[in-house]
Formats: sequence, C-alpha cells, structure tokens
Amino acid sequence: MEWFLKVVRDNYSNFNGRARRKEYWMFYLFQAIFLIIAMILDNVLGIAFELIGYGPIYFIVAFATLIPALAAGVRRMHDTNHSGWFILLPFYNLYLLVKNGDVGSNEYGEDPKNPGLQIEDNLIQRHDN
Repeated sequence: MEWFLKVVRDNYSNFNGRARRKEYWMFYLFQAIFLIIAMILDNVLGIAFELIGYGPIYFIVAFATLIPALAAGVRRMHDTNHSGWFILLPFYNLYLLVKNGDVGSNEYGEDPKNPGLQIEDNLIQRHDN
C-alpha cells in the first residue's frame, strides 16, 4: 500500500525520473484492487450501467488514478533507459515493464534501487554525497 501512496501522494503527475519495477507493479496491483472494489460497489448499490457493469464510482476511481498510472508507466520506461513514449507500444512496453532497470544512473536520473551508484568505463563506483 505504501507504494501506491508514494505514487499518488509524492509523484501524482511526475513524469520525470525513474520508477523501480516494484513501485510500478505495486501501484498497478492496488489500482486494480480499488477498481474491482469500485465495480462491486457500483453493482451492489445498483448504480452500475447494465450494458457494461461499471458505474460512477468505478469511473471516479479510474479517472483519479489515470494520471498517476501514466506517470508511473513513463518513469518505469525511463528506468530501462527508454523514452516514456514507449508506453504506447502494445507489446514491447510489457517487456520493458518487467525488464530489470539500468544499473547506475542513466539519462533519466539516478538508479532508484541503488542511489549513488554510477557506472563509468565498465567500473562500478559508489558516490556518496
């Protein structure tokens, strides 16, 4: 749950930097859980649209988490040293979402898993600031 709150609270619309796999997938898991709960509430309260099974509660949750989901996806692409636009490629982005991130800094920022780690000339060096 802390990963979901980190994305929503601290990085709501932050499309810069990098996101670890764990941050992305934990956010995605809790977003899916909240959407399922919202869909169930819509149906239990009888406010779901008959044709699609979703109602206003579901759409409120979906729209509230849309921007953070996109931001987390773009930051995840950055962790693999790819442009955030790669999130639009249907199958290749799935590969990038499960791929290990770059070790050390890349053009999108510092390694979120190993802060201070930089790779220079095939040597791994630790820079503590």
